[in-house]
Amino acid sequence: MEQSAREGVWPSYAPGAHSGTPVTGRVPGQVRGDRPRDSGDRPRGMGAARGEHTHSEPPVPRVVRHSVRGQILEALRAALVDGELIPGQVYSAPALGARFGVSATPVREAMQQLAVEGAVEVVPNRGFRVSERGPRELAELAEVRALIEVPVMLRLARTVPAERWGALRPLADATVAAAAVGDRASYAECDRAFHRAVLALGGNDQLVAVADELHRRSQWPLVAGPATRRADLLADAAEHTALLDALIAQDLAVVQALVREHFTGADG
Repeated sequence: MEQSAREGVWPSYAPGAHSGTPVTGRVPGQVRGDRPRDSGDRPRGMGAARGEHTHSEPPVPRVVRHSVRGQILEALRAALVDGELIPGQVYSAPALGARFGVSATPVREAMQQLAVEGAVEVVPNRGFRVSERGPRELAELAEVRALIEVPVMLRLARTVPAERWGALRPLADATVAAAAVGDRASYAECDRAFHRAVLALGGNDQLVAVADELHRRSQWPLVAGPATRRADLLADAAEHTALLDALIAQDLAVVQALVREHFTGADG
């Protein structure tokens, strides 16, 4: 990896900075909204602000070894959503491993999984390049998701009793809470969790898996695209709440209008 191209995202560290105090991704059980933050109010674990050094920060718990690959994968996925992994740029496994305080092996395995998902592409002898996506791809993903999810949601609206919809209220509330603090990565997780729970009521596990993968891909940032604003997240979360209210009330006309509007926006 070319160091000069990475310094703004993966800052260098003073000698000995990685000895016993690795910078890691989120550890199990840690809520994204409660992540430690540095003086610039940026989440620790991925990118620091340009020019910052973190060797003077308090120690961060080391990644648990038996689940290191999964934790690195989730941290990298969060960095994609947050825009900390920049479309078109190349990142090497050893450099990312040093950033997390782990060896290159689990990072390389996690990046290979992201390559399977289409988030990155392998660059021989260099590392992994973050995929560049344009508005057309995002629109195509939204169209496919609508073809899969809209008919299922409308069918479920006619058959699922109100009390089962009411059980999803905490998931809808979680999207509102994540949107309120502007945490894009946490919102992405909560957003997918809500949609998975809705579709799971149909009993088709394969459909849920396919829809969730399409949803994840739709959350990656566009190349040179604007960052998602907190107002956008709040508007999207409000649609979840309104949809759930309509489903509980069994107001099919409102459900149909909200579902179609939700996918037209291409954010949720």
